[in-house]
Amino acid sequence: MNFQQLRIIREAVRQNFNLTEVANRLFTSQSGVSKHIKDLEDELGVVLFVRKGKRLIGLTDPGKELVGIVQRMLVDANNIKRLAEQFSNRDQGQLTIATTHTQARYALPRVVAAFKQAFPKVHLVLHQGNPVEIVELLHGGQADIGIATEAITDKPELVSFPYYSWHHGVIVPAGHPLETVEPLTLEAVAAFPIVTYHEGFTGRSSIDQRFAAEGLTPDIVMSALDADVIKTYVELGLGVGIVASMAFDPIRDAGLRLLDSDHLFARNTSRIAIHRGHYLRGFAYHFIELCEPSLNEPVVRAAVKPAADEGFD
Repeated sequence: MNFQQLRIIREAVRQNFNLTEVANRLFTSQSGVSKHIKDLEDELGVVLFVRKGKRLIGLTDPGKELVGIVQRMLVDANNIKRLAEQFSNRDQGQLTIATTHTQARYALPRVVAAFKQAFPKVHLVLHQGNPVEIVELLHGGQADIGIATEAITDKPELVSFPYYSWHHGVIVPAGHPLETVEPLTLEAVAAFPIVTYHEGFTGRSSIDQRFAAEGLTPDIVMSALDADVIKTYVELGLGVGIVASMAFDPIRDAGLRLLDSDHLFARNTSRIAIHRGHYLRGFAYHFIELCEPSLNEPVVRAAVKPAADEGFD
């Protein structure tokens, strides 16, 4: 058994058992991938994959059990490397943050600037994706920290901490009829076409829930992944926009108006997430503390530590 075999098992699941994609991802040949799988099955004495002809179509029961162990072993192997780097090069390395466009564009610039000033030799990677992709990156050890509003609180393998709270806001072109409606109501908003976030992004589910609770079916004529796109089409007159309120800048968005609408939508909380057992370098703890000063290293370390380690203190 070797680490390449374990990587192939993990990647086969990630690539939905497409061995061509597995080979491409691991910079090897498809025949080499197949041989590694067969060698591991022979060594273990069990069949790990369900086959249809020469194709893999799923995992057997032993395979399903093995995948969890493989994942932990590969995470631990990466943790060993990070541990060594922490003591050999404390102020150098790479920190990968998986986050949404909204967080990267509006919440993190101040934090990133302060972090780079403190750790100029650390290569910072901002990997933008949707909340589901962020969870997958954390689970696979491909990201150190995840920041999102949705999808990260209901995963037992993740530990998450509150970052900051925010509301959705209603934006309209200057001179729009809704500017004169006080107080603004969801019914008044729903009378116009709406441009807002794509499902699964930036609290879209809470927007849908609020309209449904009022018995309203809004005409969502366009959905987008980020506020900049939404604002562009609102300014063109395509509809009324619903965006994260921090995405509105009265100077930059001079052609738009942010209406008083905090009372219309539930408060959202963006959270910082880490995979349990994932070894964080010292500079990663510093990044988290820059986001939220109460989340210092002892607090985060205690929460992230796997339960199995608690007896060694």
